[in-house]
Amino acid sequence: MNPLTVSTYIAKPREEVFEYLADIANHAEFTDHYLVDWHLLREDPYGVGAGARFRIKAPLSRFSWADVSLAELTPPYRIVERGRGGKFNRIRMLGTYTLSPAAGDTTKVEYTLETEPPMLSDKIMEALGGRVWVRRQAGKAMRRLRTILEEGRDRGHRPSIAAG
Repeated sequence: MNPLTVSTYIAKPREEVFEYLADIANHAEFTDHYLVDWHLLREDPYGVGAGARFRIKAPLSRFSWADVSLAELTPPYRIVERGRGGKFNRIRMLGTYTLSPAAGDTTKVEYTLETEPPMLSDKIMEALGGRVWVRRQAGKAMRRLRTILEEGRDRGHRPSIAAG
């Protein structure tokens, strides 16, 4: 999929937004309307290597499990997460949060998602509305992120650690 980008402005300092996003357990709070059944992949959910597994509530999706790990942290500017999903985890995903200062003590948060569907069937599912659905859900997640950080409401729950 060509990269899709959604953004929002949050009335908090960039360092505070970065610290929140660098803890992958917090991602469940603002994405739990379309990413559910979160399980952490290690005890420490903060920093490079922290990961989570979750289910994507996409329409017509038979293989909905995916996982992501924080691959790069460049404080307080950028967070990169890499993952896989779909049937046999064959679809690669790359998500990037870019934080830039805005007017006053405000932060602009941009989230960019790229996927690499290897099979024709995966590409067809993406073309038949998957991209539009993901953009809409990611946009809502950005609005929920803003509400959580600015007002402290609409918080979801933190995920548990996966059984090992």
